[in-house]
Amino acid sequence: MILVRKVKKIRKVIKDIKDKGNTVGFVPTMGALHEGHLSLVRGAGRKCDVVVVSIFVNPTQFGPKEDFSKYPRQLRKDIQKLKSASVDILFAPDAAEMYPQGYSTYVNEEELSKEMCGLHREGHFRGVATVVTKLFNIIQPDVAIFGQKDYQQALIVKRITRDLNMPVAVEIAKTVREADGLAMSSRNAYLSEEERKKALGIYQALKRKKIVKKIDGVELEYFMAMDKDLLKPVKKIKKGTLLAIAARVGKTRLIDNIIV
Repeated sequence: MILVRKVKKIRKVIKDIKDKGNTVGFVPTMGALHEGHLSLVRGAGRKCDVVVVSIFVNPTQFGPKEDFSKYPRQLRKDIQKLKSASVDILFAPDAAEMYPQGYSTYVNEEELSKEMCGLHREGHFRGVATVVTKLFNIIQPDVAIFGQKDYQQALIVKRITRDLNMPVAVEIAKTVREADGLAMSSRNAYLSEEERKKALGIYQALKRKKIVKKIDGVELEYFMAMDKDLLKPVKKIKKGTLLAIAARVGKTRLIDNIIV
């Protein structure tokens, strides 16, 4: 595996790969990697000749009171995990490389981002849309894989690639869970042992396939039934309905969802 930190360098590396007729699979991450990320990596490896992973904690998708400064960063551990997963290239730029001085261009999806997390994290999806657009332009992947846990984000990325005519096939892979059902997340590391137990109520509530207004030990931000393609609220839960939760357990914000 090679580690690349500069845009100019990664462009050259990717050009050489594509000039040889190879396809490129891409998994964008913010690091603090877990089995959920690695499952995406393996999926990319099954579909493409070369696998590229990015690690970049993107400042533009964090609000002023969110956890950007505290977000777990563990590049050495991540590198070892990626090597074990046979990743070919790691792109790990710093903020100045991605947003040089005077940067003033942003991408904004204006429909799918209205509901769910869009109601509670102002500017979040503008930051996501911008950084993903930049990464797609830099890496030029044939296939990019996202996890279902971040379903709204993945659907927005699919819409961006469609609307902006990007030649990238965006795929959504199933959420990977711990043995007890908790969705794997880098933010799970924030949870105390007691909070970890309380967080199990999130998935348990989803499995009941009905909306509830309260989950013990959990502060609900939203629990919504949505059309899985349009991300519009629906009144009746049926096969194919997206049930999505965002909640705080202690100070940690977690999200999860299922498709009925």
